[in-house]
Amino acid sequence: MLLNYILIAWRNMKKNRFHAILNIAGLAIGIAFTGMIMAHVWNELQVNKELKNADRQYVIKSKWKDKNMGFDLSTSGALPKALKEQYPTLVKNFYRWDGVTLTVHGKEKDFKEAVQIGDTTLLDMFGFKVLAGNPTNALSTPTSMIMTEPVAKKYFGTVNAIGQTVEIENMAGQKQPFMLTAVIRVARDNGVTDLISNYRNGIILPESSISYFGRTIDNWNNMFIVGYVELQPGVNPSQLNGPISKLLKENISPNLYANLTPQVINLRDNYLEQNNGLVKRMLFTLSGIGLFILLMAVINFINISVSRAGSRMKEIGMRKVMGGRKHQLVWQFLIESMIIVCISTLLAFGCYLLSGPLFAQLVGKPLPALSEFPVYFAEYLLLFVALIGLAAGLYPAFVLSALPSLSSLKGSLKSVKENILLRKSLVAFQFFTAVVVLIGAFIVTKQVQFFFSKGIGYDKEFVVSAQVPRDWSPAGVAKMEGIRKQLAESPVVKDVTLSYEIMDGNNGGSLSVFPLGADATSAITAFQLSTDRHFANTFQVPMAAGVFLAREGMPIDVHKMVINTRLAVALGYRDPADAVGKQVKFAELTDTYTIAGVTKDFHFGSMQQSIQPMVIIPVEVFNIFRYFSIKLKGGNVPKAIETLHRQWAALMPGAPFEYKFMDDSLAKMYQTELQLKKTAYTATVLALVIVLLGVIGLVSLTVQKRTREMGIRKVLGASVNSIISLFIKDFMAVMIVASVVACPVAYYLMQYWLNSYEYHVEITALPIMMIILSLGILTSVMIVLQTLKVAVANPVKSLKVE
Repeated sequence: MLLNYILIAWRNMKKNRFHAILNIAGLAIGIAFTGMIMAHVWNELQVNKELKNADRQYVIKSKWKDKNMGFDLSTSGALPKALKEQYPTLVKNFYRWDGVTLTVHGKEKDFKEAVQIGDTTLLDMFGFKVLAGNPTNALSTPTSMIMTEPVAKKYFGTVNAIGQTVEIENMAGQKQPFMLTAVIRVARDNGVTDLISNYRNGIILPESSISYFGRTIDNWNNMFIVGYVELQPGVNPSQLNGPISKLLKENISPNLYANLTPQVINLRDNYLEQNNGLVKRMLFTLSGIGLFILLMAVINFINISVSRAGSRMKEIGMRKVMGGRKHQLVWQFLIESMIIVCISTLLAFGCYLLSGPLFAQLVGKPLPALSEFPVYFAEYLLLFVALIGLAAGLYPAFVLSALPSLSSLKGSLKSVKENILLRKSLVAFQFFTAVVVLIGAFIVTKQVQFFFSKGIGYDKEFVVSAQVPRDWSPAGVAKMEGIRKQLAESPVVKDVTLSYEIMDGNNGGSLSVFPLGADATSAITAFQLSTDRHFANTFQVPMAAGVFLAREGMPIDVHKMVINTRLAVALGYRDPADAVGKQVKFAELTDTYTIAGVTKDFHFGSMQQSIQPMVIIPVEVFNIFRYFSIKLKGGNVPKAIETLHRQWAALMPGAPFEYKFMDDSLAKMYQTELQLKKTAYTATVLALVIVLLGVIGLVSLTVQKRTREMGIRKVLGASVNSIISLFIKDFMAVMIVASVVACPVAYYLMQYWLNSYEYHVEITALPIMMIILSLGILTSVMIVLQTLKVAVANPVKSLKVE
């Protein structure tokens, strides 16, 4: 009997190929897209779960009253170790690291690498898989070194390179060999080596080597160390609040303690919660998009199935007359529905395998292979097929099969009121979703464009940056300034600046500034930027008053500095010109400094945060630098880069020329938003495809049912345009109602998203009206294409149709 049901279902699908293909294609698209989104979400939720004892491992973060005082991902360098030593019943293990970017010299290749200098407890605490080497003594000597698998292959071509060495350059320009003692395999985005997505640490050096780099880790007032603790079994993280507060109060400065609230966050939660919960918000947004697309596809499937079932009245009546029972008809319709859902699901699997790499480009991460999912996921898939098949087959199975035989043979639905309102409601929901997605995609696009617009306060065009060799001494600064001057004389270069920072949101710390003669307790914490006098000209940062450090040809005065307008206002100067020439002091320094100029405000970091007070000091104050930022003249950019590369190699032999355009730096800062933009584009296309497939299917079914009616209308004198307009009016009325409901919903959702940015675009009515008008025109075109053939047909033929 089951085989007979399947055979009849297959014959019906072949007989109505067009509607079967529409049904299968629309549902397959929805299932595939939603499946890829859910796979990505599931993959993100697995981050850090592969770490040993991840449920008991916590990162100690810092919440600052003044955000300029420190980073939220770091803590006091001495704190994790003190917790382990003084509270062993609470803390089982600890790990700390200091992150630096260093030049690594291989036998044939030189690269800039993000390096982690950490405790010897790394492998024991987190349990990374060791591919080569001995995990027990991997960081036992000051010159030992661990590499991740990709980095080891980059330098040595294989993971089996234990005992081989590379030279690592410190901040004084000295080189020292480090020997590879272990190669580890780490999962992407794990909270130890990949805690900061822009700086994935591929090399780990022992804490005993930190003095070679002129840094310290066991310092209570060093608030820039990443610290982890592993709790003893059964210990609640809240039990650490008291010990942490006690240790910090006893050991760090009162000013730091007054402004700091430590937070103990589980590693599994930290990935989702960091950056103000940006990852979690992105996952919720993607899940919402996927759910709406799936609902559209399912509603489209149900609507066409229900509409199609109404045209099978005579078949139902004939089966009943021939002795068919109600339960047999019920099973027939349900099995037909299940078969279509199963075919759609199989096609969705094929789309997952084929389109997975393309989707990975949208979200910036590879999708998990099907074999990586838990076996119990198959149960959810079977449940999904059963529910959708039941939903689509419910109406024909239980309503039409209950009709009297005579009514069925007449093809009449008068005995059962055809639920037109339900079908129109389903179509309205599809239009509603399409309008919300279209408006959302438009606003996301405008906001992302705003990130890269001239509104950022400086000119990013044709600016490339590259890290330079370190020699953090007066002689090193003088040498770099000499090289800077030679690069600036290049015919392809407009200007060059030497600085510690570039415009990517990563500043070198903060300084507490107050007017000379004022109380230090009134100090304002400001971003600290270390640059030379060419910074403003290279980035085209406009001045509000004064000069940027010093005019060309004049000697640099290390006691002169520049502030931004935000800081000038905070210091009490309404007019930036009033601040020029005034003297200030820093709580961290003893000397007095003079304000040489005030810049207009510009966005150094993300637009999620307001522009912060900023103080710009000469690189000669601390003798620290990292970047050359080079403003090209434009024209043939690839040729300019090639010329620049040759000059770089001649002026700094052995220094890798790893450059990036400012557009790329901004793209990293707004990586999540760019991914959302791409996903929104994809969702928009899919929403349009699904809604138009639904319109095509429903219009074609309606045309079939009303063919005789159109013939009669033509005989009575109706024009082709009037006949087509009947169908357009039906759908336009539904679309207008859906749009009226969708607009406030879209406005609320997108305004809520925009409010997470301190600076954002405004939502206006005109673009929204244009979006709705475009959707209406596109829908009308589809309706015209479907109805035109019947509308222009000979009415005699139309009147012959049963």
